[in-house]
Amino acid sequence: MRLTRCQAALAAAITLNLLVLFYVSWLQHQPRNSRARGSRRGSASGPRVTVLVREFEAFDNAVPELVDSFLQQDPAQPVVVASDTLPYPPLALPHISNVRLALLQPALDRPATASRLETYVATEFVALVPDGARAGAPGQLERMVEVLRAGGTRLVAAPVASANPARCLALNVSLREWTARYGPAPAAPRCDAVDGDAVVLLRARDLFNLSAPLTRPVSTGLFLQTAIRRWTVQLLDAPFAAAHQPPLATAHARWKAEREGRARRAALLQALGIRLVSWEGGRLEWFGCNKETPRCFGTVVGDTPAYLHEGRWTPPCCLRALRETARYVVGVLEAAGVRYWLEGGSLLGAARHGDIIPWDYDVDLGIYLEDVGNCEQLRGAEAGSVVDERGFVWEKAVEGDFFRVQYSESNHLHVDLWPFYPRNGIMTKDTWLDHRQDVEFPEHFLQPLVPLPFAGFVAQAPNNYRRFLELKFGPGVIENPEYPNPALLSLAGSS
Repeated sequence: MRLTRCQAALAAAITLNLLVLFYVSWLQHQPRNSRARGSRRGSASGPRVTVLVREFEAFDNAVPELVDSFLQQDPAQPVVVASDTLPYPPLALPHISNVRLALLQPALDRPATASRLETYVATEFVALVPDGARAGAPGQLERMVEVLRAGGTRLVAAPVASANPARCLALNVSLREWTARYGPAPAAPRCDAVDGDAVVLLRARDLFNLSAPLTRPVSTGLFLQTAIRRWTVQLLDAPFAAAHQPPLATAHARWKAEREGRARRAALLQALGIRLVSWEGGRLEWFGCNKETPRCFGTVVGDTPAYLHEGRWTPPCCLRALRETARYVVGVLEAAGVRYWLEGGSLLGAARHGDIIPWDYDVDLGIYLEDVGNCEQLRGAEAGSVVDERGFVWEKAVEGDFFRVQYSESNHLHVDLWPFYPRNGIMTKDTWLDHRQDVEFPEHFLQPLVPLPFAGFVAQAPNNYRRFLELKFGPGVIENPEYPNPALLSLAGSS
């Protein structure tokens, strides 16, 4: 049977209407989040922010309440709860497609993408929400987005109305000095870091371009990494609500969380290369080596420690140990009547700025060989290693005929004691190393010795120490700093 043109047009119209009705019906039955998150940026009407919950304790948390509070405002709100391993006890999360649990620790039975948080985030922005928070006023995340879009900062934060309110801080991170320094923010509410409970919003691409974006404690790691990039954060005055049943309500839960939090923080700072944190008011936190641990660097090759090749100077914990050891050794020598003086790079550091050179790894002292017998510790070191009552180790160096005092049996940061003796008015010794400054010198530089500030105390030094140093290192050595082996690595070339 042949169709007329009118019949064909009518059939086409009926078919088109049926297709439109089918599409509308299908669309209405799709989850709202699958329509709203069609692209990474989302649409004007759909969510543009993923709520990311990372900072919580598996043994005691309010994560279900946190998630429910955001879903009550928008059932299509994308939420990702991130944990290293499967939380136990299990989290009571809604079984809907826009709430995901991301396990970040790689596993044998899962693909690599399953442990990458980027897999779970399809929005332009991410809000890092700490445990104990609840959704604030409707549209608060979108208002934070608009503040971020307005420019001027790379992060926007809003406080949580908790017992640990957020505050703005200045933060200076010096990788070269292994140090993070916090202080009052001069331009609050814009600052370098936020301390306390806060929701932090930033672009997903910025978060995932950080080297350790979600290592816990999240806030500590996040702001260390953003501060060194000179990204600023704006702290808003519109708080998020606190949980109706806050986590860690018992003393035992708080104790456990604080203990594990301290361990995580120490591990994070170690991993990021921070050995000293200086807080406003002068409080110091140390995260490097001590008397019970090995030092922060290994065997030194070519007078150039490994940290110099990394573009860093001596870790501050090592400088602290060297200062403590030097002060102690000098006290023992002075009490025993052993004549000593600052030698080599240690004298150079004293002459420049009254301290150890910022990239030095030991302290050098010269002593009169004839005075060795006056000191009980040195006499003992001639016969074998001696650990004194303070835990310092006195021994004969294996490299030659000189003494070494180590910070402890575990930590081999040390002071070297070089025994010199006069011969025809020239100070000489029996062991010479392949060091530029290891040369003989006239005894008149030691007659008399003069006091010189060094490493927090006053030590003895050669008189006319400028001429003494130029004899050993060359003209202008005080004014022209250089690494100990510039042929291998120069100060100018490393900056």
